Amino acid sequence: MNVKNMFVTPGAPVKIFAMGALTVFALAAAPTAKAEHGGCSEATLRGTFADTDTGFLTTPPAMAGPFGGVSLETFDGIGGMTTTGFVSLNGNIVPGTSEGTYTVNHDCTGTYTVQNSLGLTVHGFFVIADNGNGLRMIVTDPGTVITCVARRVFPERDRER
Repeated sequence: MNVKNMFVTPGAPVKIFAMGALTVFALAAAPTAKAEHGGCSEATLRGTFADTDTGFLTTPPAMAGPFGGVSLETFDGIGGMTTTGFVSLNGNIVPGTSEGTYTVNHDCTGTYTVQNSLGLTVHGFFVIADNGNGLRMIVTDPGTVITCVARRVFPERDRER
């Protein structure tokens, strides 16, 4: 997509994709989610998740508006992650990829930091749900109100690895 054809500022695609691609996480209703084995680690997330992002950007004013996105997030089980997907801000569609790191606490909460293919770094918080088959995430960067829900794409295959 040619940036000058978009109806947002020239730097908008970078921020748009980065904020949604991992964008990144909605908080679960329960304060913590315990995996069946009594705790979580980076290995709990090994595999691929389908992610849906929704929310708003509140700043800068030229970018403020509704936000949505979908992506595939792949976790390596040792703290590394990659994503590929599309986001929409005010109807402007932007494809992209990202890679970064994540940490998981024993109580099944965690954080992530990713940098997208356009150079913007995004931070978030997540809660692991459904014995490692789901995630609830929220982007924690100022100017964002973006939550994400992700589900494991291949639960059986991921568990066999």
